[in-house]
Amino acid sequence: MPRALLSVYDKTGLIEFAERLVTLGWDLVASGGTERALRDAKLPVTSVEQVTGSPEMLGGRVKTLHPAIFGAILARDHADDNAELQAHGFAPITLVVCNLYPFQQTVAVPGTSLQDAIEQIDIGGVTLLRAAAKNFMRTTVVCDPADYPRVAAALEGGASHDLAMHRELAVKAFAHTRDYDTAIHAYLERGVSATTHQDTLPERLSIGLTRVDTLRYGENPHQIAGYYARGTGHGPLGGTVLGGKQLSYNNIMDLDAAWRAACSFGTPAVVIVKHMNPCGVATAASVADAFPAALASDPVSAFGGVVAVNRPVDGDFVTVLGSLFVEAIAAPDFSPEAVEMLAQTRKTCRLLKVPWQVDGSEWEIRSVHQGFLVQQMDLGDPDFTQFQTVTEKQATPEIIERLKFAWKVVQHVKSNAIVLAQEQCTVGVGGGLPSRVDAVKIAVAKAGEKSRGSVLASDAFFPFADGLQVAAEAGITAVIQPGGSIRDAEVIRAANEAGIVMIFTGVRHFRH
Repeated sequence: MPRALLSVYDKTGLIEFAERLVTLGWDLVASGGTERALRDAKLPVTSVEQVTGSPEMLGGRVKTLHPAIFGAILARDHADDNAELQAHGFAPITLVVCNLYPFQQTVAVPGTSLQDAIEQIDIGGVTLLRAAAKNFMRTTVVCDPADYPRVAAALEGGASHDLAMHRELAVKAFAHTRDYDTAIHAYLERGVSATTHQDTLPERLSIGLTRVDTLRYGENPHQIAGYYARGTGHGPLGGTVLGGKQLSYNNIMDLDAAWRAACSFGTPAVVIVKHMNPCGVATAASVADAFPAALASDPVSAFGGVVAVNRPVDGDFVTVLGSLFVEAIAAPDFSPEAVEMLAQTRKTCRLLKVPWQVDGSEWEIRSVHQGFLVQQMDLGDPDFTQFQTVTEKQATPEIIERLKFAWKVVQHVKSNAIVLAQEQCTVGVGGGLPSRVDAVKIAVAKAGEKSRGSVLASDAFFPFADGLQVAAEAGITAVIQPGGSIRDAEVIRAANEAGIVMIFTGVRHFRH
């Protein structure tokens, strides 16, 4: 009689699968809760304790770690191993069905204690999977309940030694344990390096990604794509989709850019993004008050863009959206009234509830050919940053506030980045260009007459005075930039000649 060992936390489909094994004449061995579930279903089962002759120990921490189990799993199908098993009174185990304690799901819950996390580190289950996967030439290993039907069908069809399937399932089991250990390492490593994380790159970086959604396509229809999350149970950006169509690859990229920008403001803020670049940003007493100003920055580009706000979306906000077509909205929450209004008037608009603020606790990772680039997030100016007025003309407190706003926005625009602002809203944005003077020209063209009296932020220094001269001709009154060019004196002289205030920050904010 062939023997199967079943030890699962997730009991989805377990009883149906076990019933098919019993019908085929398999002897079932199970531990703990799995054994109880099978007995409750009136299925014949042998306990692990009966096989090992040893009771469970330490509150269930030790159940299957015994030669009677692992010798039976690891025995190769040849005479010497079979004889050794027989000498010890052990029967071969040729099917292992196992999934693991929910470590990833546990640590994904805010406020989970270290002790609770540690208790969800599976030991015996991981060892069972690795042993069975190692011996796939003889043993079938199943870690995913979705594979129960096809394994049962193969056994019912007489394909008990389907080597190709055995190998495929072994690969899946090793991937499962790899991701599990990666998640444990990542969780514990965060605690170990919490005090040095911002200053020290890890020697080895554990990510542990799980595909949670297969997207229709990538940036273009001929590219396959999916969304992978660091933890299970999370949608894009760690949030939850409340309505609208499925998010696309480009939607998620744009929402990420918009959400990062919105999270950088402490006051209610609205960010409109098109093709990874903010085209309208504004702050006000409420997000409903801020939206018209953000839209006015570039209403043409805003069409078909995404919106992120750092306050809950309510009915007032939905009302001020008017007839603007937006692909998606990200917010920390949506009122029931807002969800209902959006469902009635914007059925295809994706609504993404994102409870997680961007706090810089994660590394920023980008793939390149044959490798990855890793850096800490740019969360704005370091603590040591000091604004220095370098022109003869000094800024008023009102101008300083406008410059601070523009400086914060420019950090989220693709380089070369130029932002023009009036009050607490953008009026023109130029970014993602190889020439800084061209970025100034585009921002001025977008702003039109609103450029007069506005302030300008540049994410990096002006390499020549030409960009500053274009700004002066457009009526810009003040500029904030990092400084540091070998031609700074030339740029400062041009600002003085135009009567423009200019502030150096000493900090650059490239975003490629």
